[in-house]
Amino acid sequence: MQKKGHSGTGVPPVHSFKVTRRNLPHWQNPNGVYFITWRCCKNQILTSEKRTITLEALKYWDGRKWIIYAAVVMPDHVHLLVQPLSTPKGGFFDLAEIIHSVKSFTVHKVNKIRGLSGSLWQDERFDRIVRDDKEFLEKWHYLRHNPTRDGLVSQAEDYPWLYEKT
Repeated sequence: MQKKGHSGTGVPPVHSFKVTRRNLPHWQNPNGVYFITWRCCKNQILTSEKRTITLEALKYWDGRKWIIYAAVVMPDHVHLLVQPLSTPKGGFFDLAEIIHSVKSFTVHKVNKIRGLSGSLWQDERFDRIVRDDKEFLEKWHYLRHNPTRDGLVSQAEDYPWLYEKT
């Protein structure tokens, strides 16, 4: 399913980047779109309530510090397709800081439910920059169909922890 993007071509404007390695947590290209994944710590499974908390935390920054094109919170991992927005000072919001905020908030809320303390997420940051429109659509499709591939639902639209920018 193709979405309307900012460029009117069905996808947001994605700059062509000549990047072949994974991004490091401190490295970010202005205007870049990123495919981000992080996993729960070993043996952690997110219940429906915990997935809802996580998805709401992700959406909190949408339109403020980043644009979330798509996000899915699975029982043991999270996938995002995001683009940092420009700051009032002319720079770009830091993805690592936003991700840290999301992870910190969700750990606090989920640990309250569990009645425990400790880590929830592995310390992963943004995985890779999206290099072109074709890769953007491939990543969106991969993210969107993650719940159906894992047998959680028969149609992506039936998965309540899938968010897609309309």
